[in-house]
Amino acid sequence: QVQLVESGGGLVQPGGSLRLSCAASGSIFSINVMGWYRQALGKQRELVAFMTSGGSTTYIDSVKGRFTISRDNAKNTMYLEMNSLKPDDTAVYYCNAIRNGIPSWGKGTLVTVSS
Repeated sequence: QVQLVESGGGLVQPGGSLRLSCAASGSIFSINVMGWYRQALGKQRELVAFMTSGGSTTYIDSVKGRFTISRDNAKNTMYLEMNSLKPDDTAVYYCNAIRNGIPSWGKGTLVTVSS
């Protein structure tokens, strides 16, 4: 199993920035894909960005050019750098990892974009 712990959420004004972190532990060997999802109040959870084990990245259109996913293998940590934040980015952000076809989830971190 893979354990995931998110951090870095908080309240930020529109146009501001935040960096989310996802610390992975446990059976992290052979993780195929790691990504970030978010779920706004009353909406379904949606994929925000993901990164394959080979380093390829994919983003949803609404965050392209504003969000950057990255990882530090030495620290077993994945990041989501979020810039030019908008009120529509308000959501609980979840870290996800897929290992041998089995997904693991963190408990989420709340991001609120408001003036």
